[in-house]
Amino acid sequence: MGIYDELKDRGLIAQVTNEEKVRDLLNNKKVKFYIGFEPTANSLHVGHFVQIMIMARLQRAGHIPIILFGGGTGMIGDPSGKTDMRRMMTVDEINYNISCFKKQAEKFIDFSDGKAIMLNNADWLSNLNYIQFLREVGVHFSVNKMLAAECYKQRLEKGLSFFELNYMIMQSYDFLLLNRKYDCQLQLGGNDQWSNIIGGVELIRRIDGNEAFGLTFVLLTTSEGKKMGKTEKGALWLDPQKTSPYEFYQYWRNVDDKDVIKCLKILTFLPLDEIKKYEALSGKEINLAKEVLAYEITKLVHGEDEANKAKEASKAIFEAGKSSENMLCTEIVENDLTDDSIDIISLLLKMDLVKSRGEARRLIEQGGISIDDNKISDINFKIQKELLLNGCIIKKGKKVYKKAKYEG
Repeated sequence: MGIYDELKDRGLIAQVTNEEKVRDLLNNKKVKFYIGFEPTANSLHVGHFVQIMIMARLQRAGHIPIILFGGGTGMIGDPSGKTDMRRMMTVDEINYNISCFKKQAEKFIDFSDGKAIMLNNADWLSNLNYIQFLREVGVHFSVNKMLAAECYKQRLEKGLSFFELNYMIMQSYDFLLLNRKYDCQLQLGGNDQWSNIIGGVELIRRIDGNEAFGLTFVLLTTSEGKKMGKTEKGALWLDPQKTSPYEFYQYWRNVDDKDVIKCLKILTFLPLDEIKKYEALSGKEINLAKEVLAYEITKLVHGEDEANKAKEASKAIFEAGKSSENMLCTEIVENDLTDDSIDIISLLLKMDLVKSRGEARRLIEQGGISIDDNKISDINFKIQKELLLNGCIIKKGKKVYKKAKYEG
């Protein structure tokens, strides 16, 4: 099976400019392709991981990925999917975020011996002559067509600035330059980037007369159509300092039954034949597929050791009376105690299991909190220091649990 057909069978492909030619390029030739990453944070998140995995798959098939960091376009910000203008970042913020992205990307993409290219579009966008740029590039863009594009529609409701309108033109110019300088024939991106990608394909045809192609892949969403990768704390990050390996594992271990197979296809390297075996599972057996999913993704992102620790920690909660060294733990110190105890609401706040005392009270009254599998119904319940010495497991609902331990 060719790599294009594998991507299709995994349910990854959303839209393509010329399927017959793109299939031939990816299945039978060696091509350079690029994906752009806007440096909006100091870590990649799970949405980026879909793109990283596609790059890795294509690289394994013999193609050459170009990772393009948006040091220039990041000065404006992609308006796609936003109802408000993005916060303008400083140059220092952008450069720091790019340095973090680079380190993470190197874990998944092989940059040895010219197997991949890493670039920053600030290298050519920052020094553009604006008048010359408008004459060479801007003249090829119809404002009417741009305003009809999906990436701008939401912004029109609250007011689209001329500042943001430039984003599509700059991204299209990236593709033109990469096509000229690196013979990059293909741009990939999430399906929300379709309008921007088409802009680049058309610009290359109009200015240089060359043929270039675009391909978008599905966004990572749940079966209900909501974006996947959102937690109570925000995004699911690849940086272990922002989302611990244990929390990362638990997220995938607890995905909805309807989403397991899709995630196995999109986010792991498991062969499709093996994934088919998990498709046949139902009822409680689907938990086996969830464990495989959580382990495989955690292993890719955090390494085998951390995946094993997270797996062991997850198992521990289901074994009566057992704790785990690897379970996410909140340290309780002497200053947290009053008369050698801490009340349950203060403990929940300390452990970041709730955002407010009101939320804590509601959870307790609704039976959503337990300590070592014993449900707590009294909002004034106190946890004694003696219990905390060995560590106790605080469980919120059915899926969220942490260990609290006194450390002096």
